Amino acid sequence: MSVLTPPSGPELRNRSRGRFADPIFRWTMAIAATTVLIILALMVIRTTQDAMPIFQKEGFFGFLFGQDWEAGYSRNEITGTYGAWPFIYGTLVTSLIAIVIALPLAIAVALYLTQLAPNRLRGPLSYSVELLAAVPSIIFGMWGFFWFMPNVLRPYVLEPLADVFGWFFLLDGPVFGTSYLSAGIVLAIMILPIMTAIFREVFLVNPIEQQHAAYGLGATRFEVIRKVILPSSLSGIVGGSMLGLGRALGETVAVLFLIGSTQKVSSSLVQGGDSMAAHIAATFQDAAPEAIRGLMAIGVALFVVTMIVNVVARLIVWRLGRMTGDSAV
Repeated sequence: MSVLTPPSGPELRNRSRGRFADPIFRWTMAIAATTVLIILALMVIRTTQDAMPIFQKEGFFGFLFGQDWEAGYSRNEITGTYGAWPFIYGTLVTSLIAIVIALPLAIAVALYLTQLAPNRLRGPLSYSVELLAAVPSIIFGMWGFFWFMPNVLRPYVLEPLADVFGWFFLLDGPVFGTSYLSAGIVLAIMILPIMTAIFREVFLVNPIEQQHAAYGLGATRFEVIRKVILPSSLSGIVGGSMLGLGRALGETVAVLFLIGSTQKVSSSLVQGGDSMAAHIAATFQDAAPEAIRGLMAIGVALFVVTMIVNVVARLIVWRLGRMTGDSAV
């Protein structure tokens, strides 16, 4: 029969330090989390206060859905007309184009890296994807504007699409090099590495027992991917897609180079437009005090759109996580 011995001096001191360290660590993490929320709240409150005269003049929904933007030059009054719908429309359209193009490509690349690529290629290809995700957005914008758009997009994508499908309102000409479609395609290239890296990690943590069970039942590799890996990773795929969409919504420099900076709403994707972040970046430096308030209002609208996207993403991930058992989250 063994006899429990009381802890010795060093062991007792370690336990005492642990009892003090746990609450200190807990409070430190709580303070860090609270600080983030406080900073976010201060940003929202400050920008909303600066934009409030614009909302009072135009009305919140009048500002969101108005189509005329003529900034005034007053210091103390609101004399211009402020309708942000052309910028909101451009942001949503380019982001939607980006996610529609990037999502299937990211899933395909991640599946290749985790399921199909030879072992000698998986490491270099994974490092290349992560390195591409670290490229600054201004590099994408300059590359897209000075080389990709004039040498690839316009002659081989935009003009052929307009020639063949010009009868369709989404591809109705004339063709401009800078357009919604050009900005959306470059945005897709930008968010592709981030989404691929997330999907790769999601597929790697997929339960290997389920895959082995499917192979044991005679399933092919394609059937395992389609019926086991993708369904159980659905919540992770949605979460990664929303992160990519969030970056596309807030992207500034690359869109500024490629969207055309035209303050109008066009149903054709091969014509120019503008986005919220790009318009703020293009006009903020030379804006009058009144116009700055209008740009602050655009910033508030961008925050609202981004918040709605994040909330919807969390609800979808939570719902899918309950359905799939959170195996991929």
